[in-house]
Amino acid sequence: MIRRLYNWVIRWAETPYGSWALFVLAFCESSFFPIPADVLLIALAIARPKLSIKFALICSTGSVLGGCLGYLIGWQFMVGIGDKIIGFYGLSSKYETIKHLYMTYDAWAVSIAGFTPLPYKLFTITAGAFRINFFVFLLASIFSRSARFFLIGGLIFKFSSSIQPFIDKYLNILTIIFAVLLVGSFVIIKFLF
Repeated sequence: MIRRLYNWVIRWAETPYGSWALFVLAFCESSFFPIPADVLLIALAIARPKLSIKFALICSTGSVLGGCLGYLIGWQFMVGIGDKIIGFYGLSSKYETIKHLYMTYDAWAVSIAGFTPLPYKLFTITAGAFRINFFVFLLASIFSRSARFFLIGGLIFKFSSSIQPFIDKYLNILTIIFAVLLVGSFVIIKFLF
C-alpha cells in the first residue's frame, strides 16, 4: 500500500497539476491540514530533480501564504475556528505555554516551528491570537519555511542521481522513520510545553 501511495504521489510530477497540488498542500498544511507538504515536495523533486528548486519556491510560497491564513484565523476567528483546530491536535491545554514562548522568544518561536517538524499551523494560529507583530511573523515565516524547503530541494537537486534508487530500496524504512518523527514532534510539544 505504501508503494502504491508513493507511486501515486510521484505521478503528480508528470502531470501539469503537480505544482498546483504542492502549492495547495503547503498552503493548507500551514493553517489547518495535518499532512506536511514535505511529502509531496520530496516526491515531485525526486521525479523531476532539475525542477527541485522551483518546487521548493512553490512550497515556500504556499506555506507562507497559508501561515498568513493561520495568523488571520487566530487574530479574528480564534474562538470559533482556531480553538477547534488546536483542539484537533490535542494542544488546547498548552495554549498558555505557547503564549509564554511568544512573549519570551517572539519571532524565534515562529522560526523554530517553521523549520522543524513542530506543527507550524499551531504557531501561525497562536501568533494571530496573541497579536504577535505581523511583519515580524511574516519575516520569520519566510526565513524558516524557505530554509526548510530549499534545503530539501537543494539536496535533491545536488544528489538526485543517487537518491532515487536509495528511496526506492528503503521506502518502507524511510516511511516508518518519517512517521516516527512526525508523531514524535507532537509528543514533544505535548510534554515539553
